[in-house]
Amino acid sequence: MLRFSGVGRTHVGLVRPNNEDSGFVGPTLMMVADGVGGNAGGEVASATTAHVVVASALSQPGRSPSGVLADAVGDSQRRVAAGIRHSSDLTGMATTLTALLTDGQHFALAHLGDSRGYVFREHQLTRVTNDHTWVQQMQDQGRMTETEASVHPWRNVVLRTVNGDEASAADIVPLALRPGDRVLLTSDGLTDLVTEDRIEQVLGSHDDDVAIDLLVEAALIAGGRDNVTCVLATVIEGPPVAADGALLGAVHEPSNIVDAAVVRASATA
Repeated sequence: MLRFSGVGRTHVGLVRPNNEDSGFVGPTLMMVADGVGGNAGGEVASATTAHVVVASALSQPGRSPSGVLADAVGDSQRRVAAGIRHSSDLTGMATTLTALLTDGQHFALAHLGDSRGYVFREHQLTRVTNDHTWVQQMQDQGRMTETEASVHPWRNVVLRTVNGDEASAADIVPLALRPGDRVLLTSDGLTDLVTEDRIEQVLGSHDDDVAIDLLVEAALIAGGRDNVTCVLATVIEGPPVAADGALLGAVHEPSNIVDAAVVRASATA
C-alpha cells in the first residue's frame, strides 16, 4: 500500500491580520485551500471546503480517489453557496483548492485556482497544476510571457474557485506516483515570492521536516505579504494506517465552517 508521510506548516505572514488559508496532511490526503484575498469570508470558504474534502476523503476509504474528490468539490460548492444564502456578509467569499488523495494504489489531484502542486522526483521539481488565473490564460494563448505575467497588475485575478457556483468545476487528474516521490502543495503566499528554482534547491538539500520550515521562512524573508501554507509529503510503501491527519489554519476554528445543516435547510426550504 502507498501512502503519504508528511508535514504541514501555515503562517499568517507579515502583512495580513488573519489567516485565510486552510490545509491538511495525512497518510491518504493532503490539501491546501487559500481563501481569496479581498473577498468577504475567505477564511470561511477555505475552512468549509477543507472540512468537506477531509470528511469526504476519510469517510470513503477504498473508493476511487477521483470520484471522491469530484463529489467533494461539488459538495463544497453547495456548502459555500448555502453559507452565502444564509448570511449576506459572506457574499463574494471564495477559495482555491488543491488536494491529492490516494486509495493506496491510485492517486488523483483536484485543483481550482492558483494554489499549486509540485512533484519532486530524482532531484527535479515538476509543477503538476495549471493556475486558473487571467495571466496564465494569456500565457497559454501565447499573448504574455512568464516574466510579464509575474509583474502584471492582474496577476492575482483568479478565474476558477470554490465560490458557490457548481459550474466552476475542478481539474481532476490522475498522478502516477511511486515510492520516494515528494509532493508539495502550497498557497501562492509561497510561490508569489519564492522561485521554483529556490524551491527545487531546498527540496534537493533537506528532508521534509527541515525543507518545509525553510520554504515558509523564505516567503517571510521575501516580504511575507500573504498567508503562507505548505504541505510536503513523501510517498512511502507500507501497511495501511489510520487515515487521520493534521489540520492547518482557518479550518481549526469551528465557527469558520458552514455547517451541513445550513445546506440541508436550504435544500428543503
